[in-house]
Amino acid sequence: MKAIAINGSPRPGGNTEILLKKTLEPLEAAGWDTEYLRIGGKPLRGCVACMQCVERQNGKCAIESDAMNEYIGKMFAADAIILGSPTYFADVTSELKALIDRAGFVALANGGAFSGKIGAAVVAVRRGGATHVFDTINHMFLTSSMIVPGSLYWNLGVGCLKEEVRGDEEALHNMEHLGRTIAWLGKGLASADPFPKVAVELH
Repeated sequence: MKAIAINGSPRPGGNTEILLKKTLEPLEAAGWDTEYLRIGGKPLRGCVACMQCVERQNGKCAIESDAMNEYIGKMFAADAIILGSPTYFADVTSELKALIDRAGFVALANGGAFSGKIGAAVVAVRRGGATHVFDTINHMFLTSSMIVPGSLYWNLGVGCLKEEVRGDEEALHNMEHLGRTIAWLGKGLASADPFPKVAVELH
């Protein structure tokens, strides 16, 4: 099975990256094919509501001036999608919001392509606002008929300076547990009947 962790932070080697990679470790140990991808700092624009994804239903966004369709393709190919973001004014980064809006809409427009996949949110925070970031990511998962596993606590780690989250032992333990939970859930889903696809009507 395949898991992809997508980082909305523009800071390489930062707190969000540390948390995401910690989540991937148990999946790698369980034999999953894993990929880490950082989209923060990339030139990604938001959805323009052109509705071309609904009309064409080709699994792609009509905007081709950035790398979004590459990311959408990777998400379509994954069994588990882990989205991570630092907390920017109590919400996700603009790059991750663009991914949520465009990838989420393309998936809905193409027969609910994310339905039955596992989705997990991971958040880095300096002090406050992390639960809103957590909600923003989970809203896309839940409106896409994805399966959202729980863990020991909120999937967030506290840290402001680069790598400061390494001192949050509870967060690191939670991420490791989240990865093991995803691996366990994936094992069960692999032997289950295919998720029932439904026609999604967007007007």
